[in-house]
Amino acid sequence: MPRITREQKQLNRDRIVSAASQGFKLHGVDGIGIQDLMATAGMTNGGFYNHFPSKEALVLEVYEQGFADSLAALGAIRDAHPRSARAAYDAMVDAYVAADHRDHPETGCPSAALPVDAGRHGEAPQEAYRTGLEGYITAITAILRQRAEQEDIDLSPSAARTQAIALFSQMVGAVILARAVAQADPALSDEVLTANRKHLKRDRQNPRAVTRV
Repeated sequence: MPRITREQKQLNRDRIVSAASQGFKLHGVDGIGIQDLMATAGMTNGGFYNHFPSKEALVLEVYEQGFADSLAALGAIRDAHPRSARAAYDAMVDAYVAADHRDHPETGCPSAALPVDAGRHGEAPQEAYRTGLEGYITAITAILRQRAEQEDIDLSPSAARTQAIALFSQMVGAVILARAVAQADPALSDEVLTANRKHLKRDRQNPRAVTRV
């Protein structure tokens, strides 16, 4: 049997991570096993251990890759609005607290798809989630600080971080709640998203009401 190339091995690993990312986000970490993940990836069950020593190791990879992709998307939003941090902030809220994000957890951010799993599975996944969460908090803090500077508003680093934590918590919570009732009551699910988007951007007319320290 010919030896697999390094490039093909990396492609196979990426296929496993992609299948796991979608499976875990849709069904939860405990809701899908290695055999089903490998079948989704189009590979044999035994091949899993050529790439990962355990399911737990794969879970960590999913968290790390998922947050990296999500934060890269946020970075792209900021890059698309280089002259207006307010526009970048609004675009971030519109992209995250959105029907498309609600309806496709398998391709969405792990922050809203896997927080309960992180809480249930011990320190290692919590640390991976913590790293991703800190990435979001840092990025949003920077946006808020830039927006305050552009609008000549006093905002200390500590106050900006506090606001960033609260804002991102609301964004994640809005998506989780909207998903929880999406099939039972689509109108309510849409209402949850709309109300939170409006509330998150409520300082459009009077930014000093929220951002002044």
